[in-house]
Amino acid sequence: MSVSPFDDPWLSGLLGDDTLAPQFAPLADHQAMISFEEALAMAEGAEEVIPEDSAAHIAARIGTFAADFDLIREAAARDGVVVPEFVRQLRAHIGPPHDRYVHFGATSQDVVDTSLILRLKPVLSEFAERLRAVRAALAGLDQRFGENDLMGRTRMQDAIPISAGRRIADWHAPLSRHLDRLAELTPRLLVLQFGGAAGTLDRLGDRGPAVAARLAERLELGLPPRPWHAQRDAIAELAGWLSLLSGSLGKLGIDVALMAQNAIGEIEIEGTGGSSAMPHKQNPVAAETLVALARFNATLLGGMHQALVHEQERSGAAWTLEWLLLPQMVMATAASLRTALALLDHVTRIGTPP
Repeated sequence: MSVSPFDDPWLSGLLGDDTLAPQFAPLADHQAMISFEEALAMAEGAEEVIPEDSAAHIAARIGTFAADFDLIREAAARDGVVVPEFVRQLRAHIGPPHDRYVHFGATSQDVVDTSLILRLKPVLSEFAERLRAVRAALAGLDQRFGENDLMGRTRMQDAIPISAGRRIADWHAPLSRHLDRLAELTPRLLVLQFGGAAGTLDRLGDRGPAVAARLAERLELGLPPRPWHAQRDAIAELAGWLSLLSGSLGKLGIDVALMAQNAIGEIEIEGTGGSSAMPHKQNPVAAETLVALARFNATLLGGMHQALVHEQERSGAAWTLEWLLLPQMVMATAASLRTALALLDHVTRIGTPP
């Protein structure tokens, strides 16, 4: 078992996600940081904050830049952030006299936070697509088995008979609300971070707002009313959404695991997990995984709320806490959606015909 099961060579088959993991790899971060610096130079050139020929030179040269990741790793131990060494290398690549205009007026947090937002954009799109697919799979199960009989249970004790469709509806309804929530939070989240040293864009003078507007447009991000470097509520809102979604899928998972018990037998699933010691067993692995991922995200959510507490205009501690937690929550949610889809595709029966 490695430090992170999400990219473990073995456990990633259970808990990883090959589609979305690359968005949290160094190459994706590197490319997003380059996109920020290129767009910044072009925006500042257009507003005559830096010479237009310097902006053009930076844009022409930046596409061939490849940072030395080993040097960045070493420098991060000293600087606490990757951007100072990244910018140093980028300036050396651009060369004089234009190098002085690389990263002009920006700060490390502008680059890191905007890189995160650029990489979250395709992640949220993929989440919405998978959510719709899970809802469609549940609707299909309702069509096939919704009229079948189940025993309704309260506090895990037999209560009264219900239809399978009623339980499926309990799985389905929250997912519709999660899609609505995602549509609501997306415009608050997918916005530029650009504030300079302390959020005032002081080096840009009165051209700061115009540069920010051009930068947001080039990066195809929203333009917030003010920099959000110390206002982390949108990031925490995303974390809350991730926990809500994985929690709803965990409810599906625990219901399926209970329904699959030998003495209950209210659901049949093809291709469930085997046992090394008991060949007769068929373990509800996917259902159990959904429960574990739900509890994992719920556990990390408290840490993301701790990361709301930024001292004054920037907090190194709270910011670092986000780096530790948010990627894992995203990956857990990706795995939850992937696992739920696979589970539902293998259901061959729910309940008994009336």
